[in-house]
Amino acid sequence: MKRKVLFVLCLLLGLLFINAGLDKFFHYMPIPEDLPEPMVNMSMSMMEVSWLMPLVGFFEIVGGLLLIIPRFRALGAVVICPILAGIFLTTFTVAQSSIPMTLIIIALWAWVVVENRERYLAMIRPVEK
Repeated sequence: MKRKVLFVLCLLLGLLFINAGLDKFFHYMPIPEDLPEPMVNMSMSMMEVSWLMPLVGFFEIVGGLLLIIPRFRALGAVVICPILAGIFLTTFTVAQSSIPMTLIIIALWAWVVVENRERYLAMIRPVEK
């Protein structure tokens, strides 16, 4: 049962990141009109660097796809980690109204990391000769 719940939550989390990544390319989600001015300024300055948003979008799509596939879920969590760091910092410095959603996303990501801890530990164990 736990594996099924984790799969459904990873599916939703993966689709969330895929949707956000696709929006960076196709701009189909409307921009809220009540965004705080610092958030608008930050978004505009990030869009000034023409390659930055497509790069973030690419990694959101790849990370989201990897989160959905159980075999590659640990890699997906690694790919999503820097994006989540940016979301976390943006939320707590500029857009405090989205703190609950950000904490839910981080909690789901943390669950994926904990469930795959053996895969991560294998990377830091000393090599036996």
